[in-house]
Amino acid sequence: MEVISKPVPQDVELSRPYWQAAARGELVLQRCSDCGKIRHYPRLLCDACYSRRSDFVPASGQGKVHSWTITHHVFHKAFATEVPYALATVDLTEGVRALGRWDGGELSIGLPVQAYFKLTQSTPELRFRLV
Repeated sequence: MEVISKPVPQDVELSRPYWQAAARGELVLQRCSDCGKIRHYPRLLCDACYSRRSDFVPASGQGKVHSWTITHHVFHKAFATEVPYALATVDLTEGVRALGRWDGGELSIGLPVQAYFKLTQSTPELRFRLV
């Protein structure tokens, strides 16, 4: 039986602090060093003041379900045994949205959730569960 590995994020300077924290089970968000705006996913420029300076700050991981989708189609062979699964878009309390796998029960818009990382052999996976 052929073992197919899940894709892993590219090791680039821009997102490296995010993935290093994720490997420790911690959610961090990028923050503009000049105006303080939080952004997610990591980007080169702040969309508020266009600064290139940023750091990463701990996030609470708390939020509310904004929307979701149920994935039935296998987009990568490594996920073939996992379909169907739910992907939730969550409005984090820090003011940004994050996308992750849903772990637990029926979904509804506005449902309070907590983010966490499932540590796998290939890469940490952002997940959400009911608070």
